[in-house]
Amino acid sequence: MKALRNYIDKIKPNFEEGGKYQAFRSVFDGFETFLFVPNTTSKTGTHIHDAIDSKRIMSIVVIALIPALLFGMYNVGYQHYAFAGIEGSFIQKFGYGFLAVLPKIIVSYVVGLGIEFVVAQWKKEEIQEGFLVSGMLIPMIVPVDCPLWMLAVATAFSVIFAKEVFGGTGMNIFNPALITRAFLFFAYPTKMSGDTVWVSSNSIFGLGKDIDALTAATPLGQAATETPISASLSDMIFGFIPGSIGETSVIAIAIGAVILLWTGVASWKTMISVFVGGALMAWIFNVAGPDTAMANMPWYMHLCAGGFCFGAVFMATDPVTSSRTENGKFIYGLLIGMMAIIIRVLNPGYPEGMMLAILLMNIFAPLIDYVIVENNISRRAKRAMSNK
Repeated sequence: MKALRNYIDKIKPNFEEGGKYQAFRSVFDGFETFLFVPNTTSKTGTHIHDAIDSKRIMSIVVIALIPALLFGMYNVGYQHYAFAGIEGSFIQKFGYGFLAVLPKIIVSYVVGLGIEFVVAQWKKEEIQEGFLVSGMLIPMIVPVDCPLWMLAVATAFSVIFAKEVFGGTGMNIFNPALITRAFLFFAYPTKMSGDTVWVSSNSIFGLGKDIDALTAATPLGQAATETPISASLSDMIFGFIPGSIGETSVIAIAIGAVILLWTGVASWKTMISVFVGGALMAWIFNVAGPDTAMANMPWYMHLCAGGFCFGAVFMATDPVTSSRTENGKFIYGLLIGMMAIIIRVLNPGYPEGMMLAILLMNIFAPLIDYVIVENNISRRAKRAMSNK
């Protein structure tokens, strides 16, 4: 690492003001700060020094995503081999899933970071670390058979219209990864829903085999069409079910949740409130809802099915787009959980309600915080008056 540090210090003057590569200063700075902690320090004024900065926060979130990503890769291979009716070892199944998922990760980062590099260079600003997480989330929340060109178009749309037009990292009001999925869902619905997109149907470099006329519905897709759910609760918990790449395993997601909560990166108030709201609304539909398979699904299966757990742990807790007041986090999370189940039960056309629920509450998060703050101001003013 010392040799790399010395080499970067040697070529750095070429990218500074007056250097022959000064046009690429933002790009160089982005790579340097990704590899090493900046060695500049504050000289004057009052500053707060903390061991956690945005780069470390993003790195921790990426680490927390790894268990779900790795299991998602294995499950992609597991589902393919199961539906193909052929035997395969653990290595073969994981290798198949790795080769199927890796191109999506590459496309997501190349397109997203490429746009961010261009914008940062154009604005003469530093490259932010926000897309480190979004670039990993995007391939994890799409079906494995989503074409790469569609993923590229959706990623570009999300970075430009859901992030950069608002000012970049920390200024966006919508979660960029969810905007990517929403764009795909509404622009290319046949590639994001139904029972033909959740299991990879092609052989890859000699692994697996081509499958004709493949149908593999998710548990929520089966419930939405009044079809008996073929997956058991244990299948949902372990993750051996068709679904988006990173959303199937409750156990893998729970490991990520522990990492986020232990490091203090995510708010337990938001996370727990989402599960409470979802369980409460699912129970209400169980007791007094319509006589449909989705309404009659037990509350614990609602929490384990689809992207509910993944959304609660990695999407709802996004510090930029979620509520920031402590009491507001409870309200924000509760409403997300309740809204997700309402959408699932009352609108069979959107069996996965988590995406729309979080995006809807992204809109109302500032209003929730405003009401909480104004209520605190009013209460303190009344207390001050009473003490006179």
